[in-house]
Amino acid sequence: MTVVEATLTDVATRVFSHWVASYGAALESGDAQLAASRFAADGYWRDILAFTWDYRTFAGREEIEKGLRGRLAAVKPRGFRVAPGRIPPRQSRRAGRTVIEGYFDFDTAVGRGTGFVRLLLDETDPLQSPIWIVLTTLQELEGFEETVGERRPSGVEYSENFAGDNWLDQRVKSAAFADRDPEVLIVGGGQGGLALGARFAQINVDALIIEKHDRVGDNWRTRYHSLTLHNEVWANSMPYMPFPDSWPTFLPKDKLAGWLEAYAEFMELNVWTGTEFVGGAYDEVSRTWTARLRRQDGTEREMRVPHIVMAAGAVSAKPKMPALPGLDAFGGEVIHSTDFRSGISYSGKRAIVIGTGNSGHDVAQDLYSNGADVTIIQRSPTCVVSLVPSGTMVYAIYAEGPAEDIDLITAAIPHPVLRETYQALTKKTCVLDSELLDKLHAVGFETDFGDDDTGFHMKYLRTGGGYYINVGCSDLIADRKIALAHARDIATFTPHGLTLSDGRNIPADIVVLATGYEKQTEAVRGLFGDRVSEKVGDIWGFDDQGFLKNMWTRTGQDHLWLMGGALMEARLYSRFLALLIKADLEGKLPAAE
Repeated sequence: MTVVEATLTDVATRVFSHWVASYGAALESGDAQLAASRFAADGYWRDILAFTWDYRTFAGREEIEKGLRGRLAAVKPRGFRVAPGRIPPRQSRRAGRTVIEGYFDFDTAVGRGTGFVRLLLDETDPLQSPIWIVLTTLQELEGFEETVGERRPSGVEYSENFAGDNWLDQRVKSAAFADRDPEVLIVGGGQGGLALGARFAQINVDALIIEKHDRVGDNWRTRYHSLTLHNEVWANSMPYMPFPDSWPTFLPKDKLAGWLEAYAEFMELNVWTGTEFVGGAYDEVSRTWTARLRRQDGTEREMRVPHIVMAAGAVSAKPKMPALPGLDAFGGEVIHSTDFRSGISYSGKRAIVIGTGNSGHDVAQDLYSNGADVTIIQRSPTCVVSLVPSGTMVYAIYAEGPAEDIDLITAAIPHPVLRETYQALTKKTCVLDSELLDKLHAVGFETDFGDDDTGFHMKYLRTGGGYYINVGCSDLIADRKIALAHARDIATFTPHGLTLSDGRNIPADIVVLATGYEKQTEAVRGLFGDRVSEKVGDIWGFDDQGFLKNMWTRTGQDHLWLMGGALMEARLYSRFLALLIKADLEGKLPAAE
């Protein structure tokens, strides 16, 4: 460490320690006005469960004071302290501002919380540096702490038990649910369902995960042959079990699939594979669901469960099948990208891929690489970024420390700041990728970086699609190795291919519809009916608090919850959803405001 770095560290530690003590004292005294006065004029307070039992954002001193005043007496925040074991306080440049940032722990009337703060460094009087952003989160419920670390089970009972059930016997009986129904039914055994199941297991919630595929991990294993993750491994891990340091930066789908299957085993999760959720009905009086499950052998099981979590992601499993003129008359093969496995069997054939999101590009590149003659059809302008460096810049902060620490930083960022950050980032990536973008524009490919120029990751957060992280297909299109046409120029499909409005014919043996999936709202409608779907409302995209709509929180339908997102979202938000449900099961969850 250089002298300058040591000096910065000393300043950060001194400023942060002073802030924790003084701000904690203001909150503990119940003085909402004093606590709010510590914020910058454009400061933000974000809370996840600790003060509000919700996901809330308060902007500006007046709103922050109002939010605190109504809650301090009931929450009883106290014991504010520098969080041990977290990234130490540090001085950084964030969004063009010099900040002191750090983590703190605190206690409340119901449990233990952890927070993260960014102070705007006051060069003239550092100890008076105001709060720019602060996040408070509930991490544990008192009396129901996670059985990890010092609280881990001893296992002595297994070595002393010679006549009764051993560990395996107990696991088999637990997973069978022959003598009971679970407290929580988790529908979906992907990363979201497994992460939530692992959180439940550590706080003694009896949960069953059902997965329609034959094996855990098949939701990745059965996807197209060439699929890999497009974000870096250090941003993607599951709770309690980080990926090995020896793993590649970008994970192949089958490697991830195997890990998820092992994760379910190692975390002792109760999973029924080959099991489909048929539907459920809610009893308002008993506040329980009647859930119907169908096993692969045709047998059905009806369960009475207090809570159902739909852990199937932001979209449903139902493919969007657009009405394209004449497609019914096409004599070749028509499949959705969800059913595409590999281009190996299409060598020497002619393929049309409809759609220019990640799946459309990957399918087109897979077909081309295996010897097919490929045309890709663009339906709307698409955000394109290079994998390296542009695509990885969004996740670069995860290289700064442990994933669960960085998760709290990402959760702390309010929507207006996030928007400004992504606008600046997108401006930078467009410069870095200018040569590629110019080449794409030269062949007629249309690009789009969002109405507010926030780029691909905001597209993901808002709609779940509309972007491509280039791993080679953009170069193939720019070099005219994969032909390009636009959906607006389609006249009609014919028995032998596609005719464009200018009279050109594109012969084809296969058409792949990389056209996305119906919204998760439609999956809820199909399983629970119109009334429940309307009560839940929109899913995914930002709500008025700057969090994702109806994800990981209470929905309009009692005891129906939604769990989705990528690996990093599953890791972060599984904790909070597990705490909400545990609090309800223990009678500690207040009514929604």
